[in-house]
Amino acid sequence: MTPVVLIAEELAPAAIEVLAHDFDVRHVDGTDRPALLSALSEADAVIVRSATQIDAEAIAAAPRLKVVARAGVGLDNVEVPAATARGVMVVNAPTSNIVSAAEQAVALLLAVARNTASASAALKAGEWKRSKYTGVEVQGKTVGVVGLGRIGVLFAQRIAAFGTRLIAYDPYIQPARAAQLGVRLVGLEELLRESDFISIHLPKTPETVGLIGEKELAIVKPGVRIVNAARGGLVDEQALADAIAEGRVAGAGVDVYAKEPCTSSPLFAFDNVVATPHLGASTHEAQDKAGLAVARSVKLALQGEFVPDAVNVQAGGVVAEDVRPLLPLAEKLGRAFTAVAGGVAASVTVEVRGEIVNHDVSVLKLAATKGLFSSVVEEQVTYVNAPHLAAERGVEVTLTSPAETVEHPNLVTVRGALPDGRTVSVSGTVSHAGSRDVIKLTEVDGFDVEIGAEGILLFLRYVDRPGVVGTVGTLLGAAGINIAAMQVARREAGGETLMTLTVDQALGADLLTSAADSIGAVSASAADLRDE
Repeated sequence: MTPVVLIAEELAPAAIEVLAHDFDVRHVDGTDRPALLSALSEADAVIVRSATQIDAEAIAAAPRLKVVARAGVGLDNVEVPAATARGVMVVNAPTSNIVSAAEQAVALLLAVARNTASASAALKAGEWKRSKYTGVEVQGKTVGVVGLGRIGVLFAQRIAAFGTRLIAYDPYIQPARAAQLGVRLVGLEELLRESDFISIHLPKTPETVGLIGEKELAIVKPGVRIVNAARGGLVDEQALADAIAEGRVAGAGVDVYAKEPCTSSPLFAFDNVVATPHLGASTHEAQDKAGLAVARSVKLALQGEFVPDAVNVQAGGVVAEDVRPLLPLAEKLGRAFTAVAGGVAASVTVEVRGEIVNHDVSVLKLAATKGLFSSVVEEQVTYVNAPHLAAERGVEVTLTSPAETVEHPNLVTVRGALPDGRTVSVSGTVSHAGSRDVIKLTEVDGFDVEIGAEGILLFLRYVDRPGVVGTVGTLLGAAGINIAAMQVARREAGGETLMTLTVDQALGADLLTSAADSIGAVSASAADLRDE
Protein backbone atom coordinates (compact mmCIF):
# COMPACT_ATOMS: atom_id res chain seq x y z
CA MET A 1 0.00 0.00 0.00
CA THR A 2 1.35 3.42 -0.96
CA PRO A 3 1.89 5.58 2.18
CA VAL A 4 -0.49 8.54 2.49
CA VAL A 5 0.91 12.01 3.18
CA LEU A 6 -1.76 14.42 4.38
CA ILE A 7 -1.08 18.12 3.78
CA ALA A 8 -3.22 20.19 6.13
CA GLU A 9 -2.07 23.69 5.15
CA GLU A 10 -0.56 25.46 2.16
CA LEU A 11 2.79 24.04 1.09
CA ALA A 12 5.22 25.17 -1.61
CA PRO A 13 4.72 23.36 -4.95
CA ALA A 14 8.38 22.28 -4.88
CA ALA A 15 7.79 20.57 -1.53
CA ILE A 16 4.76 18.71 -2.85
CA GLU A 17 6.83 17.63 -5.84
CA VAL A 18 9.35 15.97 -3.48
CA LEU A 19 6.54 13.74 -2.16
CA ALA A 20 4.34 13.21 -5.20
CA HIS A 21 6.43 10.51 -6.90
CA ASP A 22 6.58 8.12 -3.94
CA PHE A 23 3.46 8.80 -1.88
CA ASP A 24 -0.28 9.32 -2.08
CA VAL A 25 -0.48 13.05 -1.37
CA ARG A 26 -3.83 14.24 -0.05
CA HIS A 27 -5.06 17.64 1.11
CA VAL A 28 -7.39 18.73 3.91
CA ASP A 29 -8.25 22.00 5.61
CA GLY A 30 -6.47 21.56 8.93
CA THR A 31 -8.71 24.13 10.62
CA ASP A 32 -11.80 22.02 9.84
CA ARG A 33 -11.50 19.69 12.82
CA PRO A 34 -13.99 16.96 11.75
CA ALA A 35 -12.49 16.84 8.26
CA LEU A 36 -8.96 16.66 9.71
CA LEU A 37 -9.77 13.80 12.08
CA SER A 38 -11.47 11.87 9.31
CA ALA A 39 -8.56 12.34 6.90
CA LEU A 40 -6.02 11.34 9.55
CA SER A 41 -7.53 7.86 9.78
CA GLU A 42 -5.60 6.82 6.64
CA ALA A 43 -2.55 9.08 6.99
CA ASP A 44 1.01 7.82 7.42
CA ALA A 45 2.29 11.39 7.68
CA VAL A 46 0.74 14.82 8.17
CA ILE A 47 2.30 18.18 7.32
CA VAL A 48 1.07 21.34 9.05
CA ARG A 49 2.09 24.93 9.55
CA SER A 50 0.80 26.90 12.55
CA ALA A 51 -3.00 26.80 12.23
CA THR A 52 -3.57 23.03 12.50
CA GLN A 53 -3.65 21.46 15.96
CA ILE A 54 -2.09 18.01 16.15
CA ASP A 55 -2.91 16.99 19.70
CA ALA A 56 -3.49 13.67 21.45
CA GLU A 57 -6.97 13.38 19.92
CA ALA A 58 -5.62 13.90 16.40
CA ILE A 59 -2.82 11.39 16.96
CA ALA A 60 -5.27 8.83 18.33
CA ALA A 61 -7.38 9.27 15.18
CA ALA A 62 -4.40 8.25 13.01
CA PRO A 63 -3.53 4.58 13.66
CA ARG A 64 -1.05 4.48 10.75
CA LEU A 65 0.68 7.77 11.61
CA LYS A 66 4.48 7.64 11.57
CA VAL A 67 5.49 11.29 11.32
CA VAL A 68 4.11 14.75 12.06
CA ALA A 69 5.91 17.55 10.21
CA ARG A 70 5.66 21.22 11.08
CA ALA A 71 6.74 23.40 8.15
CA GLY A 72 8.31 26.00 10.39
CA VAL A 73 10.39 26.41 13.52
CA GLY A 74 7.97 26.31 16.45
CA LEU A 75 5.95 23.31 17.65
CA ASP A 76 3.31 25.00 19.79
CA ASN A 77 0.52 23.34 17.81
CA VAL A 78 1.93 19.80 18.04
CA GLU A 79 1.56 17.74 21.22
CA VAL A 80 5.02 16.20 21.14
CA PRO A 81 4.66 13.98 24.28
CA ALA A 82 1.54 12.32 22.84
CA ALA A 83 3.35 11.69 19.56
CA THR A 84 6.39 10.28 21.34
CA ALA A 85 4.26 7.91 23.41
CA ARG A 86 2.84 6.52 20.17
CA GLY A 87 6.25 6.24 18.50
CA VAL A 88 5.33 8.99 16.04
CA MET A 89 8.24 11.09 14.85
CA VAL A 90 7.89 14.88 15.02
CA VAL A 91 9.99 16.99 12.68
CA ASN A 92 10.25 20.68 11.93
CA ALA A 93 12.45 22.99 9.90
CA PRO A 94 14.75 24.59 12.48
CA THR A 95 16.98 26.47 10.04
CA SER A 96 14.45 27.44 7.38
CA ASN A 97 13.88 30.98 8.60
CA ILE A 98 17.17 31.95 10.19
CA VAL A 99 18.28 34.26 7.36
CA SER A 100 14.85 35.91 7.20
CA ALA A 101 14.79 36.38 10.98
CA ALA A 102 18.26 37.91 11.03
CA GLU A 103 17.36 40.27 8.18
CA GLN A 104 14.16 41.29 10.00
CA ALA A 105 16.21 42.28 13.05
CA VAL A 106 18.54 44.35 10.86
CA ALA A 107 15.54 45.98 9.17
CA LEU A 108 13.98 46.90 12.52
CA LEU A 109 17.26 48.31 13.82
CA LEU A 110 17.71 50.53 10.76
CA ALA A 111 14.05 51.59 10.80
CA VAL A 112 14.33 52.62 14.45
CA ALA A 113 17.63 54.43 13.87
CA ARG A 114 16.14 56.51 11.04
CA ASN A 115 12.50 56.81 12.24
CA THR A 116 11.47 55.26 8.94
CA ALA A 117 8.00 54.00 9.88
CA SER A 118 6.76 57.16 11.59
CA ALA A 119 8.22 59.41 8.87
CA SER A 120 6.49 57.32 6.20
CA ALA A 121 3.15 57.47 8.05
CA ALA A 122 3.44 61.25 8.50
CA LEU A 123 4.27 61.91 4.85
CA LYS A 124 1.36 59.76 3.71
CA ALA A 125 -0.83 61.81 6.02
CA GLY A 126 0.24 65.01 4.22
CA GLU A 127 3.03 66.16 6.56
CA TRP A 128 6.51 67.14 5.39
CA LYS A 129 8.52 67.36 8.64
CA ARG A 130 12.12 66.44 7.95
CA SER A 131 13.59 67.82 11.17
CA LYS A 132 11.12 65.95 13.35
CA TYR A 133 12.39 62.62 12.10
CA THR A 134 16.12 63.19 12.30
CA GLY A 135 17.80 59.86 13.12
CA VAL A 136 21.22 58.52 14.01
CA GLU A 137 23.90 56.67 12.07
CA VAL A 138 24.73 53.07 12.87
CA GLN A 139 28.38 53.37 11.85
CA GLY A 140 30.74 53.66 14.80
CA LYS A 141 28.10 52.63 17.32
CA THR A 142 28.29 49.75 19.79
CA VAL A 143 25.78 47.02 19.05
CA GLY A 144 25.01 44.51 21.79
CA VAL A 145 23.85 41.08 20.64
CA VAL A 146 22.02 39.10 23.31
CA GLY A 147 22.41 35.48 22.22
CA LEU A 148 24.95 34.22 19.67
CA GLY A 149 22.99 31.29 18.31
CA ARG A 150 22.50 30.73 14.61
CA ILE A 151 20.31 33.81 14.11
CA GLY A 152 22.40 35.95 16.45
CA VAL A 153 25.53 35.08 14.47
CA LEU A 154 23.85 35.94 11.15
CA PHE A 155 22.66 39.26 12.60
CA ALA A 156 26.14 40.05 13.95
CA GLN A 157 27.77 39.30 10.60
CA ARG A 158 25.36 41.60 8.78
CA ILE A 159 25.40 44.49 11.21
CA ALA A 160 29.22 44.36 11.37
CA ALA A 161 29.26 45.50 7.73
CA PHE A 162 27.97 48.89 8.92
CA GLY A 163 31.23 49.57 10.73
CA THR A 164 29.92 48.82 14.21
CA ARG A 165 31.62 47.61 17.39
CA LEU A 166 30.09 44.30 18.43
CA ILE A 167 29.71 42.98 21.96
CA ALA A 168 27.60 40.01 22.99
CA TYR A 169 26.14 38.25 25.98
CA ASP A 170 25.88 34.48 25.70
CA PRO A 171 27.03 32.25 28.59
CA TYR A 172 27.01 29.16 26.35
CA ILE A 173 29.51 30.23 23.68
CA GLN A 174 33.27 29.93 23.92
CA PRO A 175 35.29 33.19 23.83
CA ALA A 176 37.40 31.81 20.98
CA ARG A 177 34.31 31.32 18.82
CA ALA A 178 33.13 34.86 19.60
CA ALA A 179 36.56 36.21 18.71
CA GLN A 180 36.38 34.46 15.33
CA LEU A 181 33.18 36.41 14.70
CA GLY A 182 34.79 39.69 15.71
CA VAL A 183 32.61 39.90 18.81
CA ARG A 184 33.71 40.65 22.37
CA LEU A 185 31.90 38.63 25.02
CA VAL A 186 30.68 40.57 28.05
CA GLY A 187 28.24 40.10 30.90
CA LEU A 188 24.63 41.19 30.47
CA GLU A 189 25.02 44.21 32.73
CA GLU A 190 28.07 45.46 30.82
CA LEU A 191 26.24 44.98 27.53
CA LEU A 192 23.28 47.03 28.77
CA ARG A 193 25.54 49.86 29.97
CA GLU A 194 27.71 50.07 26.81
CA SER A 195 25.37 49.42 23.88
CA ASP A 196 23.92 52.06 21.59
CA PHE A 197 21.76 49.36 20.00
CA ILE A 198 20.66 46.04 21.50
CA SER A 199 19.27 43.15 19.47
CA ILE A 200 17.90 40.06 21.20
CA HIS A 201 18.31 36.56 19.75
CA LEU A 202 17.46 34.08 22.49
CA PRO A 203 15.07 31.13 22.69
CA LYS A 204 12.12 31.44 25.04
CA THR A 205 12.80 29.39 28.17
CA PRO A 206 11.89 29.79 31.85
CA GLU A 207 15.34 31.34 32.32
CA THR A 208 15.02 33.90 29.52
CA VAL A 209 11.41 35.09 29.99
CA GLY A 210 11.59 38.65 31.35
CA LEU A 211 15.38 38.72 30.93
CA ILE A 212 15.20 42.44 30.22
CA GLY A 213 12.76 44.10 32.58
CA GLU A 214 12.48 47.19 34.74
CA LYS A 215 15.72 46.52 36.62
CA GLU A 216 17.76 45.98 33.45
CA LEU A 217 16.23 48.94 31.61
CA ALA A 218 17.19 51.20 34.52
CA ILE A 219 20.90 50.71 33.77
CA VAL A 220 20.94 50.95 29.98
CA LYS A 221 23.00 53.55 28.19
CA PRO A 222 20.78 56.63 27.70
CA GLY A 223 19.46 56.80 24.15
CA VAL A 224 19.78 53.09 23.47
CA ARG A 225 17.53 51.53 20.84
CA ILE A 226 16.30 47.97 21.46
CA VAL A 227 15.21 45.36 18.93
CA ASN A 228 13.37 42.12 19.72
CA ALA A 229 12.63 39.90 16.74
CA ALA A 230 13.23 36.66 18.68
CA ARG A 231 10.44 35.68 21.08
CA GLY A 232 7.76 37.64 22.89
CA GLY A 233 8.22 37.98 26.62
CA LEU A 234 12.01 38.20 26.61
CA VAL A 235 11.58 41.95 27.09
CA ASP A 236 8.93 43.19 29.51
CA GLU A 237 6.69 45.25 27.21
CA GLN A 238 5.33 47.51 29.94
CA ALA A 239 8.80 48.14 31.38
CA LEU A 240 10.09 48.97 27.89
CA ALA A 241 7.17 51.34 27.29
CA ASP A 242 7.91 53.10 30.60
CA ALA A 243 11.61 53.44 29.68
CA ILE A 244 10.67 54.98 26.31
CA ALA A 245 8.21 57.35 27.95
CA GLU A 246 10.93 58.49 30.38
CA GLY A 247 13.42 59.01 27.54
CA ARG A 248 15.96 56.44 28.76
CA VAL A 249 15.31 54.33 25.65
CA ALA A 250 15.26 56.28 22.39
CA GLY A 251 13.24 53.74 20.43
CA ALA A 252 12.45 50.09 19.85
CA GLY A 253 11.80 47.65 17.04
CA VAL A 254 9.41 44.87 18.06
CA ASP A 255 8.27 41.90 15.99
CA VAL A 256 7.15 39.53 18.76
CA TYR A 257 4.85 39.83 21.76
CA ALA A 258 4.13 38.02 25.01
CA LYS A 259 0.66 37.11 23.75
CA GLU A 260 -0.08 36.69 20.06
CA PRO A 261 -1.98 37.72 18.02
CA CYS A 262 -1.37 41.12 19.57
CA THR A 263 -3.35 44.19 18.51
CA SER A 264 -2.96 46.19 21.70
CA SER A 265 0.29 46.93 23.49
CA PRO A 266 1.60 49.87 25.53
CA LEU A 267 4.39 50.08 22.95
CA PHE A 268 1.97 50.98 20.15
CA ALA A 269 1.49 54.47 21.61
CA PHE A 270 4.97 55.65 20.58
CA ASP A 271 6.04 57.02 17.20
CA ASN A 272 9.60 55.85 17.91
CA VAL A 273 8.53 52.22 18.17
CA VAL A 274 8.46 50.20 14.95
CA ALA A 275 6.02 47.34 15.52
CA THR A 276 5.42 44.48 13.09
CA PRO A 277 3.14 41.42 13.43
CA HIS A 278 5.72 38.63 13.87
CA LEU A 279 7.14 38.82 10.37
CA GLY A 280 10.51 37.21 11.11
CA ALA A 281 9.78 34.12 9.03
CA SER A 282 7.37 35.80 6.63
CA THR A 283 9.36 35.68 3.41
CA HIS A 284 8.69 33.57 0.36
CA GLU A 285 12.15 32.07 0.68
CA ALA A 286 11.70 31.02 4.32
CA GLN A 287 8.30 29.47 3.61
CA ASP A 288 9.68 27.55 0.65
CA LYS A 289 12.73 26.36 2.65
CA ALA A 290 10.48 25.16 5.48
CA GLY A 291 8.23 23.23 3.12
CA LEU A 292 11.13 21.60 1.31
CA ALA A 293 12.92 20.72 4.54
CA VAL A 294 9.96 18.93 6.11
CA ALA A 295 9.01 17.23 2.82
CA ARG A 296 12.48 15.70 2.68
CA SER A 297 12.25 14.69 6.34
CA VAL A 298 8.85 13.06 5.77
CA LYS A 299 10.27 11.13 2.83
CA LEU A 300 13.19 9.86 4.94
CA ALA A 301 10.89 8.92 7.81
CA LEU A 302 8.46 6.97 5.63
CA GLN A 303 11.38 5.16 4.02
CA GLY A 304 12.53 4.07 7.48
CA GLU A 305 15.69 6.17 7.48
CA PHE A 306 17.12 8.36 10.21
CA VAL A 307 15.82 11.94 10.22
CA PRO A 308 18.26 14.53 11.61
CA ASP A 309 15.53 17.14 12.24
CA ALA A 310 13.35 14.85 14.39
CA VAL A 311 12.76 16.73 17.63
CA ASN A 312 11.72 13.70 19.68
CA VAL A 313 14.57 11.35 18.73
CA GLN A 314 17.26 11.02 21.40
CA ALA A 315 20.16 11.05 18.94
CA GLY A 316 19.01 13.91 16.76
CA GLY A 317 21.43 16.03 14.78
CA VAL A 318 23.42 15.77 11.62
CA VAL A 319 24.73 12.28 10.85
CA ALA A 320 28.07 12.16 9.00
CA GLU A 321 27.82 10.82 5.45
CA ASP A 322 30.27 8.02 6.31
CA VAL A 323 28.12 6.98 9.28
CA ARG A 324 24.76 7.02 7.51
CA PRO A 325 25.25 3.64 5.68
CA LEU A 326 25.87 2.01 9.05
CA LEU A 327 22.37 2.85 10.30
CA PRO A 328 20.68 -0.05 8.47
CA LEU A 329 23.63 -2.29 9.44
CA ALA A 330 23.17 -1.52 13.15
CA GLU A 331 19.41 -2.04 12.93
CA LYS A 332 19.82 -5.39 11.14
CA LEU A 333 22.38 -6.50 13.69
CA GLY A 334 19.86 -5.70 16.40
CA ARG A 335 17.26 -7.86 14.65
CA ALA A 336 19.74 -10.69 14.11
CA PHE A 337 20.85 -10.51 17.74
CA THR A 338 17.30 -10.91 19.05
CA ALA A 339 16.78 -13.89 16.73
CA VAL A 340 19.99 -15.63 17.76
CA ALA A 341 19.47 -14.84 21.45
CA GLY A 342 15.91 -16.13 21.32
CA GLY A 343 14.59 -13.25 23.40
CA VAL A 344 15.33 -9.93 25.03
CA ALA A 345 18.75 -9.46 26.64
CA ALA A 346 19.28 -8.05 30.11
CA SER A 347 21.87 -5.62 28.76
CA VAL A 348 23.31 -4.85 25.35
CA THR A 349 26.50 -3.14 24.22
CA VAL A 350 26.90 -1.73 20.73
CA GLU A 351 30.61 -1.81 19.86
CA VAL A 352 31.92 0.26 16.95
CA ARG A 353 35.47 -0.19 15.61
CA GLY A 354 37.54 0.98 12.69
CA GLU A 355 38.20 4.29 10.99
CA ILE A 356 34.52 5.21 11.39
CA VAL A 357 35.06 6.04 15.07
CA ASN A 358 36.65 9.32 13.97
CA HIS A 359 33.03 10.45 13.49
CA ASP A 360 30.20 10.74 16.00
CA VAL A 361 28.68 7.24 15.93
CA SER A 362 26.22 7.64 18.83
CA VAL A 363 23.25 7.29 16.50
CA LEU A 364 24.22 3.65 15.86
CA LYS A 365 23.13 2.74 19.39
CA LEU A 366 19.68 4.10 18.59
CA ALA A 367 19.50 2.16 15.31
CA ALA A 368 20.54 -1.07 17.02
CA THR A 369 17.95 -0.53 19.75
CA LYS A 370 15.27 -0.12 17.10
CA GLY A 371 16.31 -3.45 15.60
CA LEU A 372 16.41 -5.24 18.96
CA PHE A 373 12.68 -4.77 19.51
CA SER A 374 11.29 -4.86 15.97
CA SER A 375 10.23 -8.51 16.30
CA VAL A 376 9.52 -8.46 20.03
CA VAL A 377 6.62 -6.02 20.44
CA GLU A 378 3.36 -5.69 18.57
CA GLU A 379 3.54 -1.92 18.26
CA GLN A 380 5.47 -0.06 15.59
CA VAL A 381 9.12 0.36 16.64
CA THR A 382 10.69 3.64 15.54
CA TYR A 383 13.70 5.78 16.31
CA VAL A 384 11.33 7.69 18.60
CA ASN A 385 10.04 4.97 20.92
CA ALA A 386 12.88 2.43 20.78
CA PRO A 387 14.68 3.90 23.84
CA HIS A 388 11.38 3.94 25.75
CA LEU A 389 10.73 0.28 24.89
CA ALA A 390 14.19 -0.61 26.18
CA ALA A 391 13.66 1.35 29.39
CA GLU A 392 10.23 -0.23 29.98
CA ARG A 393 11.81 -3.69 29.76
CA GLY A 394 14.80 -2.82 31.86
CA VAL A 395 17.26 -3.31 29.00
CA GLU A 396 20.32 -1.07 29.27
CA VAL A 397 21.86 -0.30 25.89
CA THR A 398 25.34 1.24 25.86
CA LEU A 399 27.79 2.29 23.17
CA THR A 400 31.54 1.74 23.10
CA SER A 401 34.13 2.49 20.43
CA PRO A 402 37.33 0.63 21.41
CA ALA A 403 40.52 2.02 19.89
CA GLU A 404 41.74 -1.17 18.31
CA THR A 405 42.70 -2.06 14.76
CA VAL A 406 40.31 -4.18 12.71
CA GLU A 407 40.50 -5.40 9.13
CA HIS A 408 37.43 -3.40 8.11
CA PRO A 409 37.04 0.40 7.87
CA ASN A 410 33.92 -0.12 9.95
CA LEU A 411 32.84 -2.97 12.18
CA VAL A 412 29.76 -2.96 14.40
CA THR A 413 29.04 -5.60 17.04
CA VAL A 414 25.88 -6.01 19.07
CA ARG A 415 26.78 -7.98 22.19
CA GLY A 416 24.38 -8.80 24.99
CA ALA A 417 24.08 -10.65 28.25
CA LEU A 418 21.00 -12.84 28.55
CA PRO A 419 19.06 -13.44 31.76
CA ASP A 420 20.40 -17.01 31.93
CA GLY A 421 23.99 -15.78 31.94
CA ARG A 422 24.84 -16.52 28.31
CA THR A 423 26.51 -13.91 26.11
CA VAL A 424 25.48 -13.57 22.47
CA SER A 425 27.09 -11.41 19.78
CA VAL A 426 26.49 -10.52 16.14
CA SER A 427 28.90 -8.42 14.03
CA GLY A 428 28.78 -6.86 10.60
CA THR A 429 30.28 -4.34 8.25
CA VAL A 430 29.38 -2.20 5.25
CA SER A 431 31.53 -2.29 2.13
CA HIS A 432 31.15 -0.45 -1.15
CA ALA A 433 30.52 -2.27 -4.43
CA GLY A 434 30.36 0.27 -7.20
CA SER A 435 27.58 2.70 -6.38
CA ARG A 436 25.89 0.55 -3.74
CA ASP A 437 26.57 -0.31 -0.12
CA VAL A 438 26.84 -4.01 0.75
CA ILE A 439 25.88 -5.00 4.29
CA LYS A 440 27.44 -8.25 5.51
CA LEU A 441 27.46 -10.31 8.67
CA THR A 442 31.00 -11.14 9.73
CA GLU A 443 30.38 -12.97 13.00
CA VAL A 444 27.47 -14.72 14.67
CA ASP A 445 27.86 -15.80 18.29
CA GLY A 446 31.58 -16.44 17.95
CA PHE A 447 31.50 -18.07 14.51
CA ASP A 448 33.24 -16.26 11.64
CA VAL A 449 30.87 -15.82 8.69
CA GLU A 450 30.65 -13.70 5.58
CA ILE A 451 27.13 -13.53 4.27
CA GLY A 452 24.86 -10.73 3.12
CA ALA A 453 22.62 -9.24 5.80
CA GLU A 454 19.52 -9.23 3.67
CA GLY A 455 16.36 -11.26 3.21
CA ILE A 456 15.42 -13.93 5.74
CA LEU A 457 18.30 -15.63 7.49
CA LEU A 458 18.17 -18.99 9.25
CA PHE A 459 20.68 -19.89 11.93
CA LEU A 460 21.05 -23.60 12.74
CA ARG A 461 23.56 -24.72 15.35
CA TYR A 462 24.45 -28.42 15.51
CA VAL A 463 27.30 -30.90 15.90
CA ASP A 464 29.32 -31.28 12.70
CA ARG A 465 28.77 -34.51 10.77
CA PRO A 466 28.26 -35.56 7.12
CA GLY A 467 24.92 -35.14 5.37
CA VAL A 468 23.51 -32.26 7.38
CA VAL A 469 23.58 -29.75 4.52
CA GLY A 470 21.76 -32.16 2.22
CA THR A 471 19.14 -32.95 4.85
CA VAL A 472 18.31 -29.28 5.37
CA GLY A 473 18.28 -28.57 1.64
CA THR A 474 15.96 -31.46 0.93
CA LEU A 475 13.54 -30.49 3.68
CA LEU A 476 13.36 -26.84 2.56
CA GLY A 477 13.07 -27.85 -1.09
CA ALA A 478 10.15 -30.12 -0.31
CA ALA A 479 8.46 -27.17 1.39
CA GLY A 480 9.03 -24.94 -1.65
CA ILE A 481 11.58 -22.77 0.15
CA ASN A 482 14.41 -21.61 -2.10
CA ILE A 483 17.90 -21.15 -0.62
CA ALA A 484 19.60 -18.01 -1.96
CA ALA A 485 22.86 -18.36 -0.03
CA MET A 486 24.40 -20.61 2.58
CA GLN A 487 27.54 -20.75 4.70
CA VAL A 488 28.76 -23.31 7.21
CA ALA A 489 31.19 -22.25 9.94
CA ARG A 490 32.79 -24.57 12.44
CA ARG A 491 35.49 -24.29 15.04
CA GLU A 492 36.86 -27.77 14.34
CA ALA A 493 35.88 -30.94 12.46
CA GLY A 494 33.22 -32.83 14.37
CA GLY A 495 32.68 -29.89 16.69
CA GLU A 496 29.98 -27.27 17.16
CA THR A 497 28.87 -25.80 13.82
CA LEU A 498 26.71 -22.92 12.65
CA MET A 499 24.83 -23.09 9.36
CA THR A 500 23.55 -19.74 8.07
CA LEU A 501 21.10 -19.73 5.18
CA THR A 502 19.41 -16.94 3.26
CA VAL A 503 15.98 -18.02 2.04
CA ASP A 504 13.47 -16.33 -0.23
CA GLN A 505 10.45 -16.51 2.05
CA ALA A 506 9.58 -16.77 5.70
CA LEU A 507 9.35 -20.18 7.37
CA GLY A 508 6.53 -21.05 9.67
CA ALA A 509 7.45 -22.06 13.20
CA ASP A 510 6.60 -25.69 12.46
CA LEU A 511 8.93 -25.88 9.47
CA LEU A 512 11.78 -24.27 11.39
CA THR A 513 11.28 -26.78 14.20
CA SER A 514 11.21 -29.65 11.69
CA ALA A 515 14.47 -28.46 10.15
CA ALA A 516 16.08 -28.29 13.57
CA ASP A 517 14.80 -31.69 14.61
CA SER A 518 15.95 -33.31 11.34
CA ILE A 519 19.59 -32.54 12.12
CA GLY A 520 19.44 -32.63 15.90
CA ALA A 521 20.14 -28.90 16.10
CA VAL A 522 21.09 -27.40 19.43
CA SER A 523 19.27 -24.22 18.43
CA ALA A 524 17.42 -22.79 15.43
CA SER A 525 16.27 -19.25 14.74
CA ALA A 526 15.22 -16.96 11.91
CA ALA A 527 15.87 -13.26 11.43
CA ASP A 528 13.90 -11.14 8.99
CA LEU A 529 16.45 -8.66 7.63
CA ARG A 530 14.37 -7.49 4.71
CA ASP A 531 14.28 -3.73 4.27
CA GLU A 532 11.15 -2.27 5.79
